[in-house]
Amino acid sequence: MRDWTNDPMGIHLVKMFDAYWTGTSRGVGREMDAPGVRRLHRYVQRADLKAVADVRRMLRDALLQWGAEELTETAELLTSELVTNALVHTDDDALFVAVLTGEGPARRLRVEVRDDTPHRAYLRHPDGFAVSGRGLLLVQSLADAWGTRAHGGGKAIWFELTERPD
Repeated sequence: MRDWTNDPMGIHLVKMFDAYWTGTSRGVGREMDAPGVRRLHRYVQRADLKAVADVRRMLRDALLQWGAEELTETAELLTSELVTNALVHTDDDALFVAVLTGEGPARRLRVEVRDDTPHRAYLRHPDGFAVSGRGLLLVQSLADAWGTRAHGGGKAIWFELTERPD
């Protein structure tokens, strides 16, 4: 998997998906211009299931660097679910985007995984013996907020986690 964060083509791809990589507080939109905003993105090629671990590791490293250790375990788990869903249930590439906003002890992490497939994601309710189908149930159970939204001809599935003050 290629890291597009410092590549002009990567910047172009991210702009196509309506997001901008900067790593700090440059960007577009009110929230993106706010002080203390940290961003991360990764382009993931279709069917590259090895990329799930790479994205998870990249997110963990970024959250530790940003001082958001409290969010790491849950963010990694939910990110794994969303990236895996995008790669398994679509025949397209995906774009992972993480944005950490706010200052101090009540920061918010928003993770989105985007693909160009218009098919809607939905919650499944598998029986107790099923070996799959629980990804969005985990997201619903562990995230502070989550949802889907249309973008271009595709969709984005997102979740938010908020740091809790001690």
